[in-house]
Amino acid sequence: MEYVALGRANLLVSRIALGAYGLQYVESDEAATSLVNMAYQGGINFFDTARHKPTSEMRLGKAVQTIQRQHIILASKSMATDGRTLQEDIANSLETMSCDYIDLYQIENHDFLPKKDGNDGIFKVLEKFRDKGKIHHIGFVTESPELAMEAIEADLYETLQLPLNILSPDLNIQVAKLCEERDIGFIAMQPLCGGVFRNIPLAYGFLRQYENVIPLWGTRLPEELQQILYFESHPPVIDDKFLEEAQHTRMLFS
Repeated sequence: MEYVALGRANLLVSRIALGAYGLQYVESDEAATSLVNMAYQGGINFFDTARHKPTSEMRLGKAVQTIQRQHIILASKSMATDGRTLQEDIANSLETMSCDYIDLYQIENHDFLPKKDGNDGIFKVLEKFRDKGKIHHIGFVTESPELAMEAIEADLYETLQLPLNILSPDLNIQVAKLCEERDIGFIAMQPLCGGVFRNIPLAYGFLRQYENVIPLWGTRLPEELQQILYFESHPPVIDDKFLEEAQHTRMLFS
């Protein structure tokens, strides 16, 4: 497994991350712990969940109790639209995951970008929790590439999470490239297009072209995780044939 700095956040993360939202669908807490440990043993140290998926947060929190905390990077997120709700969400995330701090806390919004002195009070709450050491880094999550561009220009967020996959529009790819230029960590949501695309080798190779992109793989089955870990160890060769197939696929789905 390769490890890279997540932009200027300077978190040393595995080249792939595990999206823990799928843990809510596994059969038991024990099965969830087994999956997380399998990911960790395979070299993954970056785990992402969300406050609006409390079962996933809880199961991830239980699972990481079996791992030395300093060896993993925990990320969660809130869909709060005001400071008071965000304060409650961060406190609940910390309690649910039974941890003293969260490495990366992200605001997820598809309609507006919280600003430093915004009336919503969101960024002030983020800074307060960061000053207390309860969160270490601040990120933004959106499905809107236009809002993502606005976040880059605001220069407030250390990481950006946006859908990026072989079927994404060119603007999403431009966002990822601009993040690299501005030293903002880029986390790719929906690497399999939300389940629409099932060709893992092609999906994996497409994202591997971009050195700064950390794909967030969501899985709930050991077999799926094994396949993902295999392609991390044996990445597809990016040659002319691969690029031709990737371009054909993008045109086919456009």
